[in-house]
Amino acid sequence: MFLAIKEIRHEKLRYGLIIGMIVLIGYLMFMLMGMMLGLANENTAAIDSWDAKSVVLNKNSNISLSQSLIAKQDLPKLNDHQALVGQTPAVIERAKGATDKQTIQFVGLDSSQFIYQKKMKLSSGHKPHGKNQVVLDEGLKSKGYRLGDQITLNGSTQKYRVVGFAKDAKLNIASIVYGSLTTWQTLKGTGDQFATSGIFSDQKQTVKNKNLKQYSIGTFIDKLPGYAAQNMTFEFMIAFLMVISLIVITVFLYILTMQKIPNYAVLRAQGIPAAYLIGATIGQAVILMVSGTLGALLLMIVSKAAMPSLVPMLINWPLTGILSLALVVLGVAGSLLPVRMISRIDPLDAMR
Repeated sequence: MFLAIKEIRHEKLRYGLIIGMIVLIGYLMFMLMGMMLGLANENTAAIDSWDAKSVVLNKNSNISLSQSLIAKQDLPKLNDHQALVGQTPAVIERAKGATDKQTIQFVGLDSSQFIYQKKMKLSSGHKPHGKNQVVLDEGLKSKGYRLGDQITLNGSTQKYRVVGFAKDAKLNIASIVYGSLTTWQTLKGTGDQFATSGIFSDQKQTVKNKNLKQYSIGTFIDKLPGYAAQNMTFEFMIAFLMVISLIVITVFLYILTMQKIPNYAVLRAQGIPAAYLIGATIGQAVILMVSGTLGALLLMIVSKAAMPSLVPMLINWPLTGILSLALVVLGVAGSLLPVRMISRIDPLDAMR
C-alpha cells in the first residue's frame, strides 16, 4: 500500500484524471438509480402507504384498477381488513383564479374503512367529510393549491373544498385527489350500479364470486402501465455502466502497468517479491475506486439538494451502498489483468 500511495502522490495529475473518470461514471450510475427509484415511487407511493397485501378486481380488468368495475351485487361481505377503492383519472382546476389544469388520479374511499381511518397520512388539514370535500396530494401545493380552495373536477359545475393535503399521494406518476366513493361514481359515470374499482386488503383475501379475482399486491404493481418496462430500462443502463467502469479501470491500469514494467523489473532484480508489487497494484485500484466512488456519492447528494421538486429522485442508502461496493469490487477485478502481467516480469529484463 505504501508503494501505491507514493506513486499516486507522485503522479497527481495522471491519477487525478482516472479518479475523475470514475467519479463521473459512478455519479451517472447513482443518479440513474435515484431517478429509477423516484419514478417507481411515484407509480406506487399511495399503494405502498396503504400497506396492502392483496387486491380484488373484476376478472376481466387485465389487473388494471382504472379498468375494473365491481358491481354492488358482486361485493363480498367486508371485514375490518378490507377497503373499497374507486379510481379514475380526472382533471382538476381551481374554481376561481385558475391558471392551469392538472391531470390527477381521483381516489374514492369509504370513511369507515381502514385506508381512510389509518393509512391516509396528512401533512396539513383534516380528512374529507361528506361528498363535497377532498384531500389533495401535497405536491399540488407547488401548483398553487391551498387549504380552503374550491376546485372543480372534469370541468363540472360541482365545487369541492380542499380540506387537507396528504403525504405519499401518488399513483401512476400522477397526484391523487382523495374524496368519497359517491364522487367517484359521478366522475366515472357509473351511477350507483357499481360500488368500487377494487377491494384492497392488508392480508390475503378469499374470493368466491366468479366475476372477481384476487391478486397479490406485487402482481398488481408489476402490471401498472409502463412500470416494469421503465424499471428494466434503468436497470440495463446501470448494468452497462458497471461493465463500462470495469473496462475503463482495466484499460487505465493496464496502460499504467505497461509503462512501469522497466521499473518493476528493476525492483524485482533488487529482490522485491512479485507479491509485493501485485499488492501495490491492487491497493492502487482500491484507492482509486474508493476515492472515485466517494466523490460520486458527494456529487449525487449535492445534485439531489439542488434539483427542483418536479424531478423524481429518491436515495435508497442500502441500495446505494450495495452499488458502491459493486463498483469498487469491479474496479479491483479490473486490476487482475495488470496483476497477471506483473507476475510474469523476469528480473533478468533489468539486466538487458
